[in-house]
Amino acid sequence: MLDRIALLLLIVGGVNWGLIGIFQFDLVAFIFGGQAAVLARIIYVLVGISAIWCISLFFKEQEMLEART
Repeated sequence: MLDRIALLLLIVGGVNWGLIGIFQFDLVAFIFGGQAAVLARIIYVLVGISAIWCISLFFKEQEMLEART
């Protein structure tokens, strides 16, 4: 379940960065009241933590394959 939450937050972050890159529009800041708003900063931190968490997903599939053999 935690993997899915982390992936969802990374998708939100990726879409947000795509909007920033293409349109110079920060959706998270728009929804939560600006980049300095507490809720927006919490979302940014959660996306960052999710990215760190998802590093483990690179190794998870290999661990599962090794466990099967």
